[in-house]
Amino acid sequence: MRLVPGILAACVALACGAPGVRGALPGDGGSVEPLTIDRILAAPPLAGSPPSSLSWSPDGTRLAFLWSDPERPGRALWLVDADGARLRRATAEGVRVGRFAWMPDGASIVFVRGDELWVTDLGGGTERLAAGVGGARDLRASPDGRHVSFLRDGDLWLFEVAARSLARVTDVTVPSISDLPLGRYSRRDVEIGAYVWGGPTYAWSPDGETIAVHHVDRRGVRTVPFPDYVGEETSPNPARRSYPGDPNEARTIGFVDVASGGLRLLDLPSPESVRVVDFSWSPDGRLLLDRESDTAVDRWIHIVDTGSGDLREIWSHRRESRVYTLAGSAWHPDGEGVVFLSDLEDRYGLYHWSEGGAAPRRITPSGFDVTAPPLVVPGADGAIYFQSNEPSPHERHAHRIAADGSGGERITTRAGQSTALPSPDGRSVALLHSSDNTPTELYMIGPDGGPERRVTASPAADFAERPWAEVRYVTFPSQVDGATLHARILEPRDLDRSRRHPVLFGPVYSNTVRNRWGGRYGLIQQLLVERGFIVVQVDIRGSTGYGRAFREDFLMDFAGKDLEDLESAVRYMESLPHVDPDRIGVWGSSYGGLMTIYALLKKPGLFEAGVAGAAAVDPYFFGGDDVAIVRRPGSHPEAFARGAAQYAGNLEDHLLIIHGMQDQVVPFKTTVALAEELIRQGKDFDFAFAPRGTHGWTGPPRYARYLVGKLVQHFERHLGAGGAGGSGSR
Repeated sequence: MRLVPGILAACVALACGAPGVRGALPGDGGSVEPLTIDRILAAPPLAGSPPSSLSWSPDGTRLAFLWSDPERPGRALWLVDADGARLRRATAEGVRVGRFAWMPDGASIVFVRGDELWVTDLGGGTERLAAGVGGARDLRASPDGRHVSFLRDGDLWLFEVAARSLARVTDVTVPSISDLPLGRYSRRDVEIGAYVWGGPTYAWSPDGETIAVHHVDRRGVRTVPFPDYVGEETSPNPARRSYPGDPNEARTIGFVDVASGGLRLLDLPSPESVRVVDFSWSPDGRLLLDRESDTAVDRWIHIVDTGSGDLREIWSHRRESRVYTLAGSAWHPDGEGVVFLSDLEDRYGLYHWSEGGAAPRRITPSGFDVTAPPLVVPGADGAIYFQSNEPSPHERHAHRIAADGSGGERITTRAGQSTALPSPDGRSVALLHSSDNTPTELYMIGPDGGPERRVTASPAADFAERPWAEVRYVTFPSQVDGATLHARILEPRDLDRSRRHPVLFGPVYSNTVRNRWGGRYGLIQQLLVERGFIVVQVDIRGSTGYGRAFREDFLMDFAGKDLEDLESAVRYMESLPHVDPDRIGVWGSSYGGLMTIYALLKKPGLFEAGVAGAAAVDPYFFGGDDVAIVRRPGSHPEAFARGAAQYAGNLEDHLLIIHGMQDQVVPFKTTVALAEELIRQGKDFDFAFAPRGTHGWTGPPRYARYLVGKLVQHFERHLGAGGAGGSGSR
């Protein structure tokens, strides 16, 4: 679902110095104090600030990226050679960099510093180019080096290097109708940029004369109030926000003539129900356009005649059973064909379309899923890079194949999740890698090949002192149909298996069983483990990596087979001698909150306690893009007859509901309506809210300390901790 998890940052009253905190924990380097979320929220971050915005020099000899060295905090611009050697700052000490881009000669980099545009010659010399660029995004240089471009205030801007002049090129922006700049849907009514849930922004043509832009118009979308009670008077705070069956944002592409500044928009079919997946230029100036219906049923790939604006469809596919999909495309290394990611078979794969050829041909093995769009190194000796879940559903590795699909090889060896960025010449690869207990770091595979070479070390000094949870992966059958389910279990390294321990499932969501660093949410799991809980996540129906049928079983069946899968995981855990079957809890946010609510209401007694954050309890109020899993009320009314309120009379277990009042993804009113029904039926439950909390309701530290404090207190009170029995009683 687009209803993304909101549990990312938090603080726990019982773990922030209040009575009841355990003594020092044994670590590899001696005793360490128990983890607190005050420490999780503190600066410098415990896990450090990971490297980001990786960008190769045009000649492929150097990689630039943003990073905060734990010994010298502050987001700075860094350089490293292609072989992973000579890590160094590219900007002076104390200079914080927001965005950057290589100039095409590879001898300099432009970057945003506060409200100003600067350039560095990489030898220590810097020059201020312009002011008035605060808030710039997607900074890029034109292929001919004459301009630097960026998005700001919903429009495209150009800085002419020789003339040192800055100009707003497009004039499409229509301001947001929202009174409060909070929430995912508080966006400009019209802008050049991504749609609400992602997508492309703009791209330069190879000759530097034209810029393709993504144009989004929200003026036809329903206006929904999200009242703000914190100001001097209550504000209705409207936002453009669609429901399933409504018209969505109108998404199209346009062409900006750099010389004249003129913008010409294409009249794409059904822009209110079809999203632009991506677009890209061929070496000879043709535009590849990839589109998908919001329902995910249909997909089209076109080549656009940039002169006339005509679309030539080169491939399309329709399947009624599709749910949210992975999609992406790129020009083939030969500059003529197209490589695209699709689910035409049981497993996601890359396919090659060639001009004048037959149907697209699969060029990746069918035994695993390709899990990200292709990255192409152009030229006669070019290659195609991709990420897959081979050899295990829990892993994500980088692979490379030749342009003709031959010579496939896995290029990463470290267990975990690796994302690759090949150099322009294909001789070197930059990698971002993480695993269960190691945060994201930069690695390099140089021109001479060999294993990954680590470049950065991001965590704070006390990170290595902690006794991180023991993580293991297990499988067991689903009680629905015997399908093999995969789970990730986090336990204390010194777990006493002669005693019975409480178990927490969560955060519950699809696609959670991954060997990767979980960020702040992973640190919260670690805190719960230190507090005495065994933490479990399971990949339920709708998850990717287990075949098409398992994924598409989720269609119009939320809180159906996925809930049965969750119960199967509970039964598995109950079969273990060191698990206390009377002390099992569940929690999650968004779809995970939905699963928590429905688990307690449809299967009373399965869990002793649950915490539901931003729970999507009424499908009528799902987002317009959620037609990919529920379709529309007019065509599939059965999917909209599954609201949670009808089960309110079943509540027996301990429920805490958490919601942000400015949540525009899952409107606060849906939780209020459920609470009203629970109260009407005389049910006992707890409710905590954040007045200006959004869908990520733990974002501000003040909400983190309060709301997740409530979460942990709820489980401590009703499940106890450690192996000493706990309360367990009503």
